[in-house]
Amino acid sequence: MADPSPPSNQAAACSPLEQEVLDEYALLLTNLNKLSTVLSSLAERPTAEVLDGLRMLERKTSLVCTLLKASVYSIVLQQQIYGGGEGDGQGQG
Repeated sequence: MADPSPPSNQAAACSPLEQEVLDEYALLLTNLNKLSTVLSSLAERPTAEVLDGLRMLERKTSLVCTLLKASVYSIVLQQQIYGGGEGDGQGQG
């Protein structure tokens, strides 16, 4: 038979580990409620507005990617120049 004591008495008799698990579940519930609110607001917005926001994010992401590639290329080029141009076949002479 199940424990006949009411839930409030059970909460008072929790071990520290059980209380920690309950606290984590409460935090999870709070985060899921926030996520639900955000998703509801996104669902209410027009699709065109969401797509415009995603396009802007895509442009910014591609800009960051391009800048990263240029930085890596610059570092490799500097290493080749200062390292004597090993293996590039376009050294002096």
